[in-house]
Amino acid sequence: MDGLIIINKEGGLTSQAVVSRVKRLLGVAKAGHTGTLDPMATGVLPVLVGRGVKASEFMLTSDKHYVATLLLGITTDTEDITGEMLTETDKIPTEDEVLSAVSSFAGPYMQTPPMYSALKIGGKKLCDLAREGVTVERQAREVHIYSIEAKRLSEREYSLDVRCSKGTYIRTLCADIGKRLGVGGVMKTLMRATASGFTLDDAHTLTEIENMTKEERESLLLPTEVIFKKYRQVVLPEFFARLARCGQEIYLKKIKLDAPEGEILRLSDEQGFFAVGEVREFDDGLAIKPIRQF
Repeated sequence: MDGLIIINKEGGLTSQAVVSRVKRLLGVAKAGHTGTLDPMATGVLPVLVGRGVKASEFMLTSDKHYVATLLLGITTDTEDITGEMLTETDKIPTEDEVLSAVSSFAGPYMQTPPMYSALKIGGKKLCDLAREGVTVERQAREVHIYSIEAKRLSEREYSLDVRCSKGTYIRTLCADIGKRLGVGGVMKTLMRATASGFTLDDAHTLTEIENMTKEERESLLLPTEVIFKKYRQVVLPEFFARLARCGQEIYLKKIKLDAPEGEILRLSDEQGFFAVGEVREFDDGLAIKPIRQF
């Protein structure tokens, strides 16, 4: 079986634990997720299966949509509610001050990845170093907050609805909002509502899947091609399809195709989707270079 299955991750599980259970439930040897969700987090976690794993690089770059709870007045070593408390204050800003601070994060901003994250430095995950009591210097990276809305839940708690670029840490966003307000803040809850174009409506919990029949589970597996539905499809004649399957470039003038350099294309033949290609410049002109075979 090849493709992907959309999981609604339950709280308390690591993303890798989800992958392991999917492998067992579907009876497959190879599977992988497309971006770590914190163990405390819930929501959309696409899991690639079989040859679909080769598509991971195309999904890791996608934008995300999160719903989180910001708790003001404390800071922790993990930037979320599960960590060891570092500071606490009862001096909480007004609702107007909080909403103003939250809205100021819309757009690009430089964010320093947290120590408690799956990001690797020197081959080791930051979270593993943090558990060993080691803190290393991290370079701030530009992330983009496309939209952010806050709603007051109580004096200290606000719901955040965030649409952002890949690589954005919501726990750090909460901490940075608290820092800007001068009182500290942590992430209390996190739910990923959208990832790689898939939503909660597309997802199933592991508990639901475990209660299904074998046939019902397999019916949830989406074809790998859906990952590339945003790219233009090119149906190649048999001769050029054979060349593409061998990794050979296909010149646009040969198949009478107009496409700009850098465009990513879905390659199909009479049997259907089989590869992803990129338009590149060669000595004899623009051509489609197959970059991933499926």
